Amino acid sequence: MANVNLKPSKCMPNLIHVLDPYANEEERILNVIIEINSMTVNKYELITETGHLKLDRVGYSSLAYPFAYGAIPMTWDEDGDPLDVEIVNVTEPLVPGSVAEARMIGYMRFNDGGEVDDKVIAVLSDDKRMDHIKTIEDLGEHFKKETQYYWEHYKDLKKPGTCKVEGFLTVEEGKKILDECIKRYKTDYAPKLAKDCCCGDCDCK
Repeated sequence: MANVNLKPSKCMPNLIHVLDPYANEEERILNVIIEINSMTVNKYELITETGHLKLDRVGYSSLAYPFAYGAIPMTWDEDGDPLDVEIVNVTEPLVPGSVAEARMIGYMRFNDGGEVDDKVIAVLSDDKRMDHIKTIEDLGEHFKKETQYYWEHYKDLKKPGTCKVEGFLTVEEGKKILDECIKRYKTDYAPKLAKDCCCGDCDCK
């Protein structure tokens, strides 16, 4: 269960802003808010201000997401959104809007039309089938080819040639960038948060 440091409340908190990025920092286990199932062309995205899911778009091609996809709370990437996570080797659909704990195994540098849109690569932390997967190298060389192909071609019918995978990084390198995104959230986004409580009860925290 996700541990949220809030008292019970009569209104729903926005998990993007109250859930810690790490479920277990030492083990590189992250809290991830699920946005998209694997094997779908529908692109759902969290509304940062409210935490609700919005259908951002329907994919232009038949290329479906080959992984589950979500966002890390209390992070802010250079593209002006929470840092993205692709959760690989998921055996059952994950429910959009739910929270999953995922263990980082690597990081992907991604350029989306000239904009930084990097992805943490992870596996579900409590899926025993994934215990032996420690890095993206454990997934085999085809994983990188498939992932790179997807990201570089999923927009071809809309904006061909605009997406570029710029490399895969280690867990250690990825964690440094993740921590930068956590710091950026605190300095660039958190000061913009409304100070009043949505339920009018300032003692709910």
